[in-house]
Amino acid sequence: MGFGRTVGERSLRPVRWRGRPGAGPLLRAGLVATLLGLAATVLYAPPGCGPAPGAAPAGTASAPAGPAPASSAPTGPPPAAADGGAGDRAGGALPLPGGTVGVPVRLAEPAALAVVRPGSRVDLLALPAAGPATTVLLASRALVLDVVGAGDLDGSSALYLALAPPQAERVVGQPEGSRFAVIVRG
Repeated sequence: MGFGRTVGERSLRPVRWRGRPGAGPLLRAGLVATLLGLAATVLYAPPGCGPAPGAAPAGTASAPAGPAPASSAPTGPPPAAADGGAGDRAGGALPLPGGTVGVPVRLAEPAALAVVRPGSRVDLLALPAAGPATTVLLASRALVLDVVGAGDLDGSSALYLALAPPQAERVVGQPEGSRFAVIVRG
């Protein structure tokens, strides 16, 4: 074998394409690159990144044009609960409104959880374990975010309420053995 001569597969010459790739392979390669870029964008999106305010969820009619009205304090049930079917939301729980904290509360009478749904407004009352048998209003018109274990009989059922920070401090500061009750508001 001499220099300058090549034989079959032992050749170091580059492989040449007989022609350019057709439209089909180029389209597939472009689609794969686009989908990989989209997947990377979704995977590495910041946790607080969500749909734009006022945007309609996928599969529904588009949102009305114009900015959504801003409010500083929640005055009524969230939009998902306004139609009375608040318990039909996927996952059931509502997001925590701004300026509030979430507080889980176990009720003295778990059967009361049967009439409470996420989005309902309740008055939270406490009956201290010691002292006179008088109820104390801890929070008025508290928003119910979630009802946990409504059908459980083992005592693990609770309400998850959105309360203002001073109200939450009063609820958490109740003496051990205090019992809680709710009055459902319209």
